[in-house]
Amino acid sequence: MGDTRRSQTISTENREIAEDTAGSGPMMSEAPQEGGPPWLYGESSVAKIRILAKSRPDLVFTSLAHRIDFHMLRKSFGEVRKSKSAGVDRVTAGQYAANLDENLYNLLQRLRRGQYVATPVRRIWIDKDNGNKRPIGIPALEDKIVQRAVYTILDAIYDVDFYDFSHGFRRGRGQQKALLELRQQCHRQNINWIISADITGLFDNIDHELLREVIRLRVNDGGIIRLVGKWLNAGVMEGGNISYSESGTPQGGVISPLLANIFLHHVIDDWFVREVQPRLGRRSFIIRFADDFNIGCELKSDAEKIMEALAERLERFKLSLNKEKTKLVLFARPGTGNSKGGGTFDFLGFTFYWGRSRRGKWVIKKRTNRKRKKRFLKSLWEWCGRNRHKSVPFQHLRLCQKLRGYYQYFGVRGNYESIYAVYVCAKKFWRYWLSRRSHKGGMDWKKFDKFFKKYPLPRPRIVHNDV
Repeated sequence: MGDTRRSQTISTENREIAEDTAGSGPMMSEAPQEGGPPWLYGESSVAKIRILAKSRPDLVFTSLAHRIDFHMLRKSFGEVRKSKSAGVDRVTAGQYAANLDENLYNLLQRLRRGQYVATPVRRIWIDKDNGNKRPIGIPALEDKIVQRAVYTILDAIYDVDFYDFSHGFRRGRGQQKALLELRQQCHRQNINWIISADITGLFDNIDHELLREVIRLRVNDGGIIRLVGKWLNAGVMEGGNISYSESGTPQGGVISPLLANIFLHHVIDDWFVREVQPRLGRRSFIIRFADDFNIGCELKSDAEKIMEALAERLERFKLSLNKEKTKLVLFARPGTGNSKGGGTFDFLGFTFYWGRSRRGKWVIKKRTNRKRKKRFLKSLWEWCGRNRHKSVPFQHLRLCQKLRGYYQYFGVRGNYESIYAVYVCAKKFWRYWLSRRSHKGGMDWKKFDKFFKKYPLPRPRIVHNDV
């Protein structure tokens, strides 16, 4: 593949783990046993895999699939989302749980004998900000269970390989930590230029064969690779028709975010640390959340080199940058000798900009991205209109939930004015649609104020004071 790393393929890593976990639970062919703490042994085995992966970063794991046992499948069932939306087989979590142990044992036997078959993913579409549609896949419940089990094993290996600046879909990390680190890096490293980048349709365009090659660099287990291949090639069911593609990961699948992270760790993260940064003239950093990432540079010449090299790197792996969302931005502190200061860029729903603190110093601030704010207000307006004839307690409960969720994410220091504007709009929207519940007349503000005392909406608050 060009830049494959030096790896040591050692099949004895299974023996090293087994020495500490031998006799710890039923293998794939055994029936579930009664008594004893559930899932204890499976967790011990996974912990040993994690320790070995951390201590031997060049080790290629070749014997992992047999560690999917009954206890791991049962634990995986408890971890998958019990969504009301079922896959193409129409089997819900409640139906499956009615005879859980027998169903899981039958699933285990099919995995053991190689008779497990991945079910096509049911596709639905949701609206995007630009008016287009985003495809979302709903896998069958059994596929979710097996994917969760494989996720548990792969995550134990790759989570120790991932860099700290990779925040997407990882335990103990999230958007707020990525936002905080981005702000801190810009201050600490005297960053003047930001490459705000976005990959075009990442989950739809990952090449299947390239993905398998990347996985084999660290996990060259035939059973795991075959399971991943089954999910990649399961197809998509839409309107009674099944379609197949040689690219893309199953959106909505449990395993999909991890596969994307593994692929981008090799394509972008490792490449940037090992090959790009040593060749730059001054300081730089990268912060990535899934396919959305920002690169900061002290020098414009370094930023321009990265922009050119990044496009070529992605092209090698059959990916491309979204030209509308990818741009090079001057983001220098105002008054530092640059011909221009300031500048803005977007990341994870926020717009970053330079502003004055209460003490008059230049600091990096954030406000809700205009498109995200507009999208939320539009959804709020439409929801109030659709549900205006439902009971007032029901409307009040749901509106409170929506606003608290919004404050929970966008309630960061310096963004109070923006979230307060959303609060004011929510009051106006609710009054407007309550006034149209009947033809007998509207609800003026005096009447609404009395009503609002009984059914108040949660006021905005700053949740993240350190971000």
